[in-house]
Amino acid sequence: MIYFDFAATTPLDADAAEAYVKVATEYFGNTQSLHDIGGQSQQLLESCREELANAFAINKKGLYFTSGGSEGNFLAIEALLSAPLKSGNHIIAGMAEHSSVHGVLKRLKKNGYEVTFIPLTSNGLMDMNFLLSSIRPETILITVQHVNSEIGTIQPVEEIAKIAKENKIHFHSDFVQSFGKIDVTTLAPLVSSFSFSGHKIYGPKGIGGVYINPSIAWKPFFPGGSHESGLRPGTVNVPAIAALTVAAQKIIGRLDKDHTKFQLLRETFIETLEPIKESVKVYQADDHRQLANIIGMRISGIEGQWMMLECNRLGFAISTGSACQIGMQAPAKVTEALGLDKDEAKEFIRISLGHSSTKEQVITLGETVVKIVKSFKMASRDRKKQSVLE
Repeated sequence: MIYFDFAATTPLDADAAEAYVKVATEYFGNTQSLHDIGGQSQQLLESCREELANAFAINKKGLYFTSGGSEGNFLAIEALLSAPLKSGNHIIAGMAEHSSVHGVLKRLKKNGYEVTFIPLTSNGLMDMNFLLSSIRPETILITVQHVNSEIGTIQPVEEIAKIAKENKIHFHSDFVQSFGKIDVTTLAPLVSSFSFSGHKIYGPKGIGGVYINPSIAWKPFFPGGSHESGLRPGTVNVPAIAALTVAAQKIIGRLDKDHTKFQLLRETFIETLEPIKESVKVYQADDHRQLANIIGMRISGIEGQWMMLECNRLGFAISTGSACQIGMQAPAKVTEALGLDKDEAKEFIRISLGHSSTKEQVITLGETVVKIVKSFKMASRDRKKQSVLE
């Protein structure tokens, strides 16, 4: 089985795994314990916090560790709403946000907040005119993911941050798909908060983080917590944090190399689809606004779920969108944001590349997709002929 679902999760890096085991066995103390063993864990925790804060070019006082991106999105949004820059109850969000954001917003709507969802243009980017026209005097929060997890388009975070600042609006951005693939050091200080996750960058599952600008006097959603300055309850997972830090150091060190590699693999894969190009629609932006390792596409007339199962049968792991959404058997959020109809949405598939991906592998996948499509269309024609004869 050849893996092409790196946007869903990545394998654990060997050095990160080694760090996890070492810390779990040698630095097992509770960071809140007052004895020396607890103190050693606390010291290591703060060292990791400082290292990651430097990787983002942010103040470490605003960096908190969570169980992952979904919890980070939840805690950030709640924190910003607990300390708005002005009075109001209106939120602006991207229509294609991760399901964790949609889940929070759904609950907030029941609590009296109003939410305006911004669609994407045909090239998968935020409709900025729509966003600007949606701002009201009572708008207190904008939440827009940096990179879409299903088609890989890169949203203009710098421009949105400027708009938010001018209108005294908090701005949260989901950095889960961008951290480790894009240099975010110029963007991270501009937002009110952002989230990130370990298992998207070859770190462990169940660990991530959230940054909340230290100037914001947020109030905890969960009362009585003593860990992570009260942001969340529960003993801090120091082994996973150490492993996350190692994984982050490694992936940041190869940003340019990865970009070049994934751009080549992306172009190669799309070229192999040339024989069926009239049936293929790839959703993408210009190169400077497109994460190369995520390819979101659909093949006219073929359901994405069927294509995924056929690829799986032939030894390739691809997906039909965000893994957090698939379990609900709902179309990928991005298909709605792009304005696709129900049948078109069902045709969506996602192919995502990773460190182990090779040119030979993407060519073989592309050729396999071509064969599947040609066989499907031939079978469809035969069925139609048979139907006419009957």
